[in-house]
Amino acid sequence: MPLDTTIEQVTDRIRERSRPLRDAYLSRMARAAEEGPARAHLTCGNQAHAYAAMGPDKTALAEGRAPNIGIVTAYNDMLSAHQPYEVYPEIIRRTARAAGGTAQVAGGVPAMCDGVTQGQVGMEMSLFSRDVIALAAGVALSHNVFDAALYLGVCDKIVPGLVIAAATFGHIPAVFLPAGPMTSGLPNDEKSAVRQRFATGEIGREELMAAEMASYHGPGTCTFYGTANTNQMLMEFMGLHLPGSSFVNPNTPLREALTVAGVERALSITALGNDYRPVSEILDERAFVNGIVGLMATGGSTNLVLHLPAMARAAGIVLDIEDFAQISDVVPLMAKVYPNGLADVNHFHAAGGLGYMIGELLSAGLLHDDTRTVAGEGLAHYTQEPKLVDGALTWGAGAGETLNDRILRPASDPFQKQGGLKQLAGNLGRGVIKVSAVSPDRHVIEAPVRVFHDQPSVKAAFQRGEFTSDTIVVVRFQGPKANGMPELHSLTPVLAVLQDRGLKVALVTDGRMSGASGKVPAAIHVSPEAADGGPLARLRDGDLVRLDAVAGTLDVMADGFDDRAPVVPDLSANAHGLGRELFGAFRASVGPATAGAGVVI
Repeated sequence: MPLDTTIEQVTDRIRERSRPLRDAYLSRMARAAEEGPARAHLTCGNQAHAYAAMGPDKTALAEGRAPNIGIVTAYNDMLSAHQPYEVYPEIIRRTARAAGGTAQVAGGVPAMCDGVTQGQVGMEMSLFSRDVIALAAGVALSHNVFDAALYLGVCDKIVPGLVIAAATFGHIPAVFLPAGPMTSGLPNDEKSAVRQRFATGEIGREELMAAEMASYHGPGTCTFYGTANTNQMLMEFMGLHLPGSSFVNPNTPLREALTVAGVERALSITALGNDYRPVSEILDERAFVNGIVGLMATGGSTNLVLHLPAMARAAGIVLDIEDFAQISDVVPLMAKVYPNGLADVNHFHAAGGLGYMIGELLSAGLLHDDTRTVAGEGLAHYTQEPKLVDGALTWGAGAGETLNDRILRPASDPFQKQGGLKQLAGNLGRGVIKVSAVSPDRHVIEAPVRVFHDQPSVKAAFQRGEFTSDTIVVVRFQGPKANGMPELHSLTPVLAVLQDRGLKVALVTDGRMSGASGKVPAAIHVSPEAADGGPLARLRDGDLVRLDAVAGTLDVMADGFDDRAPVVPDLSANAHGLGRELFGAFRASVGPATAGAGVVI
């Protein structure tokens, strides 16, 4: 099938827009590749420091003829998604040794959990942790003794931060090794219902705690289709995972076999062999377009509208939210996974998963089929699925048809003809809205606003019974410069209750919403942010605002609006406590949300 005209045009526009940056980037990567790892050129003292603790691998490292893998790990055991990584380094070292190579843990990166910090002060460091992760991975790889890198990371900011680092060290190959989702627990819709009952005071904390613990119950990613699992989808669509590896549960034979295969593949694609695949050649404009297509087809997390531009910039590629909007217009929504439906990612995987979806999108001409990937030439590799046959890992043809059309539909008969995200633009700025879970009768909301400067104030107004009519809730001064752009997901139960009472409600904010956000219309990432003098800072209670996800507009209808002076609140309380003082330089220098809210890129 020929490539869809819109996909081709968007790709060409990205290519032309990026050409100066991309050319300079590829030139730097070519020079770095020519120089190669410095291992052979280190002084004896340098090498002694690098190999001192490597035991049986010392000789191979000192001789410098075997490929050496650098492991960058986000392991910690307070995050269910990253706990399985505890055993990976030993598996990787053992596998590399058996294949004639070596492997070293180059360094660790922080991995915080938005589920733990949701609605808490710690969430104000969440987005900035992406840049910290990129910096930490850069330090890990700066020893320059590695022929390839393996990246161990799953969740919200971790994968984007690691991709930024991988692109920066793009002269060496990079393979991302997933850990997989936890097994299914309490269904997500039941958990959501319990949260709403708690928000209205119908049940107590004991019942809420029991539901949460039954939902998040074991090792692996949370099973809803939030940012973590959207990241895993992206790594397949962009060719950085092995095919079919994203949603295999932790601590299973197939999961370990895929980890072993990932190590072997990393060793085989270094510059020392005949199939050199530097990540700089994999992460081109086609790969990023494929990632955006996957985001739309699956109804993925809005957080990736922030992360993908930052990831792309590290590879010399410039994305704009217009690119997301135009791709969304032609890519069908093929999946219904919570919060867009009742199924979780395990059900999605069993129904045919990413392999089926990629095959359908390739057949429809909606993906670039000629990309380079860690698995080989062309995205068709990712229509295959891995299996263990007599203990040996093999890949065979994936599902040729959906095994559950309530979860996964063909591109020719989708849940919606367009993707899950829309661009919004108007006299309140530019932003995005996720519409894949929003009822069509709520795609347009016109109502007076109530303006707040934090989440607790919204909840307090709700508890006082102040929301009795159609309302657009504006929560401003939540952008990256103001307080690090925290997610406002803890408002979802409150707003959902109001909507269930028959009110038309929406959220407008310069902050973020979680990938778990669902049925309440939310205009997010509004830029310029209020702390930068953006239009949101001029809104007043009672102003009539129209959020139109059909036309893609976000406007206030108020005479003299442009002549108002912006509100300038005291934000000094955001500067201290729980480490916030360490991020003052980040808040001062961060870029706008429309460009990815980056600090280091």
